[in-house]
Amino acid sequence: MSGFDDKVDGKTDKAGGKLKEMAGSTFNDPELEAEGKMDQGKGGLKDAAGDVKNAAGNAKEGIKGAFD
Repeated sequence: MSGFDDKVDGKTDKAGGKLKEMAGSTFNDPELEAEGKMDQGKGGLKDAAGDVKNAAGNAKEGIKGAFD
C-alpha cells in the first residue's frame, strides 16, 4: 500500500470514527462512542504511516537523483 493510500484510509477511519463517537454520545451509547474514538486513533496512525512512507519515498528519489 502506498503512502497516499494509507493517508486516504486514515482520513476515512478518522471521519467514520468521529461519526461513531457523535452517534454514541447522542444516543448515550458509551461503547459506540469508545469505538469511534478508537477508529479515530487508528486513522491517525494510518495517516502518520502514510507520511513516513511518502518521506521515505522522497528521500529515496533524492538519493537516486544525486547519483544519476
